[in-house]
Amino acid sequence: MLDPGAEDLPPIPGKRYFTIGEVGQLCSVKPHVLRYWEQEFPQLQPVKRRGNRRYYQRHEVELIRTIRKLLYIEGYTISGACNQLNAASADKAGADGSTGRLSDRDVDDLVIELEEIAQLLRA
Repeated sequence: MLDPGAEDLPPIPGKRYFTIGEVGQLCSVKPHVLRYWEQEFPQLQPVKRRGNRRYYQRHEVELIRTIRKLLYIEGYTISGACNQLNAASADKAGADGSTGRLSDRDVDDLVIELEEIAQLLRA
């Protein structure tokens, strides 16, 4: 399904992590709006590293584009957009027969934490 507002957005590069500035450019949203959306949408949880720097993964950039579409193009309120995302998430969970295993995101977060611990131990 093509996003009707995506034609004016640049393609998402094949990188693993994106800074808040990069995400802002990729999604045509200012960084302060992204920080606000993190508070309003529990699904949006970028990895935070030293200095509280945020690093977004591709699935989060796609989620931000979906949120942007719901709010700016389809005219939903924050609450309505959140409900739409929750409904879509519930439909997906029911369709894929989730087993309660760790998600790819959880595994990625664990890998990052382990890399940071390894750097501390090497120092």
